[in-house]
Amino acid sequence: MNFQRIIDQIIRSGTSMGANYREAKETSTKKDFKFKIGICLRESKENAYWLQLIIEANPGLEKRIEPLLKENRELVKIFATILLKLK
Repeated sequence: MNFQRIIDQIIRSGTSMGANYREAKETSTKKDFKFKIGICLRESKENAYWLQLIIEANPGLEKRIEPLLKENRELVKIFATILLKLK
């Protein structure tokens, strides 16, 4: 398995989450805010996928990856809660 590609994907989805959250805070409409938070939610779910893939490919890394997955799950909950409150 090419771990460099997976790491690149984790970096992309993680930085996209941050960039879109920053953009969401700067939007002028509720619709734009909701759209950007939706992207954050999708990217956080994608990030979880890549982290889980690393664990599946190399179970010896689970203890090192699990704190990242835990934090990522918290972000998923936060973004999902924000979206639910906007409806």
